[in-house]
Amino acid sequence: MRYTGPSCRQCRREGTKLFLKGTKCFTEKCPVERRPYAPGQHGQNTGRRRKLSEYAKQLREKQKIKRIYGVSEKQFRNTFEKVSSLPGITGHNLLAALESRLDNMVYRMGFAPSRKAARQLIRHRHIEINGKRVDVPSFAVAPGQEIKMRAASKELAIVITSLEQSGRGATPSWLAVDKETFSGRMLERPQRAGIPIAAQEQLVVELYSK
Repeated sequence: MRYTGPSCRQCRREGTKLFLKGTKCFTEKCPVERRPYAPGQHGQNTGRRRKLSEYAKQLREKQKIKRIYGVSEKQFRNTFEKVSSLPGITGHNLLAALESRLDNMVYRMGFAPSRKAARQLIRHRHIEINGKRVDVPSFAVAPGQEIKMRAASKELAIVITSLEQSGRGATPSWLAVDKETFSGRMLERPQRAGIPIAAQEQLVVELYSK
């Protein structure tokens, strides 16, 4: 079941900004800045708790990555199982697969202020891949495929505002974006050095390898 509660509560639980609300995360009103402790009545006592076990650290890292990309437990596990047999470092392959999701690509290209907003655009059929409408947020984008806003969707306020504010973060080197045509494409498969998230994906590999 997908989490539907307050986004900022998830960030506070992980103790770091997960940028689940787009540009709002950059403001001084961000709850993580004002209340840098876990949510709940015992949140402020977090620092007094005993040291986390290795299993707890692995579980928290899995939860953090899962929440960053907005995927369910089943989706996350299925993605891990798919990449576990691929050559290379499993943790890097896991992040590359999550980055290749269509909802993440739409967000990275600046067409949506958050991955949640990107999923809404996709489900409402505002996005095309190589000229064909795609309404599946988990669609795996391959290098060379063009992602483009439908002609009738280019005037959406959320898209225009997002593109105007997308300068807050640099576009990853493996992406090419043309703001004039509301399009972009994946130049190559994402490499770990080009994935801008602070995560210890090896802990997830250790968790699922038990």
